[in-house]
Amino acid sequence: MTTATGSPADWYFEDFAVGQVFRTQGRTITEADLVGFAGWSWDTNPVHTDAVHTADGRFGRPIAHGMLGLSVAMGLASRLGIFEACSIALLGIDGWRFEAPVLVGDTVTCTIHITGARATSTGRAGILEREFVLSNQDDVVVQRGAIGLMVARRPA
Repeated sequence: MTTATGSPADWYFEDFAVGQVFRTQGRTITEADLVGFAGWSWDTNPVHTDAVHTADGRFGRPIAHGMLGLSVAMGLASRLGIFEACSIALLGIDGWRFEAPVLVGDTVTCTIHITGARATSTGRAGILEREFVLSNQDDVVVQRGAIGLMVARRPA
């Protein structure tokens, strides 16, 4: 496991290497998270918002929106501080899987694996291939996928 060191402004493409692994702090998912996400996304599906409807269902209670989990994973990665100053562009989210439900009261953490690093064709930036793994407090993987990021190279 790699620990982020130095000021976030100190991280550039050259500071990342294939094989590095970063683990975020935890974040507990609350009912307010589900209600807020339903409100601004307009996704009010009963599986997320109706305790009576879900009581006899597969999970016995509302589950978090899948995109809420993805959003939390991105936010947790941001809190590491290592991608903030060097980020140029998010390149895509590939193969994102929802492997287990995220429930109110779950505390999730995100592990980020650097799986690829290459310079762009111009050489002025770099591309980081990153695997994100979102896990709950029981180390159950709830979501995972690849999120590419273009980052700045260290100034000459």
